[in-house]
Amino acid sequence: MPQLVEGKWVKGDVAAGEMKGGAFHREPTRFHRWITPDGVPGPDGQEALPAEAGRYRLFVSYLCPWASRTIAFRNLKGLQQIVGLTVADPLLGEDGWVYDEPVDAGERIGKIRFHHELYVASDPTYTGKVSVPVLWDMREGRIVNNESADIIRILNSAFDHLTGNRLDLYPEALRGEIDRWNGPIYERVNNGVYRAGFAKTQGSYDEAAASLFAMLDELDAHLSANRYLAGQHLTEADIRLFVTLVRFDAAYHGVFKCNIRRIEDYPSLSNYLREIYQWQGIRESVRIDHIKRGYYGIAHLNATRIVPAGPLQDFDRPHDRARLAGRGIVGSPT
Repeated sequence: MPQLVEGKWVKGDVAAGEMKGGAFHREPTRFHRWITPDGVPGPDGQEALPAEAGRYRLFVSYLCPWASRTIAFRNLKGLQQIVGLTVADPLLGEDGWVYDEPVDAGERIGKIRFHHELYVASDPTYTGKVSVPVLWDMREGRIVNNESADIIRILNSAFDHLTGNRLDLYPEALRGEIDRWNGPIYERVNNGVYRAGFAKTQGSYDEAAASLFAMLDELDAHLSANRYLAGQHLTEADIRLFVTLVRFDAAYHGVFKCNIRRIEDYPSLSNYLREIYQWQGIRESVRIDHIKRGYYGIAHLNATRIVPAGPLQDFDRPHDRARLAGRGIVGSPT
């Protein structure tokens, strides 16, 4: 993958730097500072900054499922006026993530066009992958955190005292169940589609595809009797799964060869997908046009970069989830 080496941009194929023995291995994220209401250390003792309106900004792409998690949380938590949002072009090429026009990164940095400029500003000798999302400190001009799993938990609670929004997508009583689902969903679904799509050997592809669809079968069975993954309330685990499901038929089924079945072929998963999409704040985090342009624009997977016309998808169709008990988010007035 195009990446930084000692602070210098090096061009290359997407994901090339994350291949080992023909299999895709995702590079871990590097920036893990936290934001808390008063700046006390994070949950594992991480350095933390205080929550302040207007100080922080999310740099994202609608193409990326990891970034879309953070957009969804920003919307659900009512943070649109508290945490800024800057969106990259969906085409991920040899320059990495690029912004159509120069965008503001704060006084210390000024305007940028290339996402990797944020990384170099944070660490002039940075070596490694340059990813979205980035939670950025506009005042200090450096990355707070580039791990989506951390960022969604920061957004879930750090700014509540500023917004009065008490919706809780990671409630203490459900954390064990949420974490129980997050692990296999990440390994076999969220990252599983990439392991299949970027595989360089038949064996690596076969293993990833088999694991992915076995997990989708398990999820469809579970959701036939449960409205949400952790029970009666929408939680973080559902958002983490949703961002892959909503991209599946439009992109992963085709360009990533995840084509044993579509999500539309799963009765429970397809209805569950539509219900979550129809939540206010979630639909606004989805841009199917960006998703298709971005994935079908990966040159080494689709040399012509032709974006297919289909599939036709209507996420606003009625769903059947009301037959199951549960509705809402913990802390919601509804």
